[in-house]
Amino acid sequence: MEWSELTEGAKAVLEQTRNIKNDKIQIVEFEVGFIQSEEQAGDGEPVSIQEEDYLSLKRYTAQNEYGEKYHMARNKDVVKIILLDKGKIPENLSDFPIFREYKTQVESPVTEETEETDLENENSETAE
Repeated sequence: MEWSELTEGAKAVLEQTRNIKNDKIQIVEFEVGFIQSEEQAGDGEPVSIQEEDYLSLKRYTAQNEYGEKYHMARNKDVVKIILLDKGKIPENLSDFPIFREYKTQVESPVTEETEETDLENENSETAE
C-alpha cells in the first residue's frame, strides 16, 4: 500500500509517528470518531479520524511499500500507534511519552456543590 492510498485522517496520524527534527520515534494516540475543531487546528486543516481512517491505517501498517513496521493497539475507540525501531517493540514502551493525542477531551463533571452555587446566584439575581 502506498502513501497516496491513505485517507487524510490516516495521513495525519502517521505524520506524527516520527519527529522529523531528530528522527525520534513517538507514540500517537487517537480516538476513532475524533473531529478536531478549527480553533484546535490553528492554521492547519482540522483533523477528522473516522473508522475508515482506522481501517486505512490498519492496512498500511500491515503492508506498506516502504518497509516501515508499526505496532498498533486498539481498546474500544482509542488507538495507539508507534513506528517500530528495527522492527521490534521497545522493551520500555511505557517510558515513551504520547507525543500527539487526537482525542475528545473529557470535561470534569458538574458537582452538586457547583449546581447549588449556580442556583443561589440565579436566585439572588432574580430577587434584585
